[in-house]
Amino acid sequence: MTDTTSTPVLPLTTDEAEALMAAARRAADEQGVRIAVTVLDAGGHLLAFRRDDRAVLIAGETSTRKAFTAVQLDAPTADLVEAVQPGGLFHTLPTALDRPLLFIAGGVPLHRAGRLIGAIGVGGGAPDQDHGIATAAIATVLGG
Repeated sequence: MTDTTSTPVLPLTTDEAEALMAAARRAADEQGVRIAVTVLDAGGHLLAFRRDDRAVLIAGETSTRKAFTAVQLDAPTADLVEAVQPGGLFHTLPTALDRPLLFIAGGVPLHRAGRLIGAIGVGGGAPDQDHGIATAAIATVLGG
């Protein structure tokens, strides 16, 4: 008997990761923001990374942690900010794990056919800018 409930989904490719990175940098340039961009596959492995020369140094670390958080929790980091506040569902999560999680807007999971294929993280601008740049890149490259 064939399992018809599971349809193979192509993984995120390095070409797509590089296109996401380039699209994010174009969106940031339009806003005059210097950023770092990290693209991870569904397993949290690095596919692409770039920090603009004039981006603050910590932007590289924040973009990577935002992408890692988005892929691990399969949720945009912008949607998780309230959950880690005192009394929130994930209040103790940032300190409970020995993982590089970061609950600041700018990390967005990537999906194909409803399945997680990776994440993009943007750092260097204000959190709302980073989130907007990430979602603009996704819309440009993956159409979603």
